Amino acid sequence: MIRLLIVDDHAVVRSGLKLLLGQKQNIEVVGEAADGDEAIRQAEELKPDVILMDLSMPHGKDGMTATEELKKLLPDIYILILTMHDDEQYLFRAIQAGASGYILKNAPHEELLTAIQYVAAGNAYLTPLATKRLMGQYIEKVKNGEASDEFESLSEREKEVLSWTAKGYSNKEIAEKLIISVKTVETHKSNLMEKLGLKSRPDLIKYAMQKGLLTFE
Repeated sequence: MIRLLIVDDHAVVRSGLKLLLGQKQNIEVVGEAADGDEAIRQAEELKPDVILMDLSMPHGKDGMTATEELKKLLPDIYILILTMHDDEQYLFRAIQAGASGYILKNAPHEELLTAIQYVAAGNAYLTPLATKRLMGQYIEKVKNGEASDEFESLSEREKEVLSWTAKGYSNKEIAEKLIISVKTVETHKSNLMEKLGLKSRPDLIKYAMQKGLLTFE
């Protein structure tokens, strides 16, 4: 059962989401909040598995600030951004704040359900439209000589580790999937980060999106 907290400043939106998601057998809506401050209080009290977080909330803390604070207070909680902002800058900032997913409010209900399932399982979910756009931007940079393709310098194993890491899997989970030791995973990750000039997980996720490694069924 996925315990879900809904955060949105519009009561009608919260009610609609609660009605939609509450009908699913494996999702329990345990609470709702109208702003970031209330979201933090509810999360500390209810300990949900996933928080469905709006970004633009005029009263109290906004969704971006709340996400950043929540990940520091409750790092094991997954946060899925549900927003009307179809903008790469918001997407990047949300990832840097600690969000595990980003989906638009005009997405089909089926996509929202898929995103919640992915995030609850510890994976990353990004709206396909955003991924496609970022890939297009990267391709243009390569064509114009503004970006080199360091990706080809990676070994096949390093590419696999990059992909699984970007999707949110832990070193132990990656080791189990690839049938190698955790230490070997750590070595591959260190090597690929150095080769690509990446400093953090948000940087890695952005790079994986640009290379089309974050694809979902």
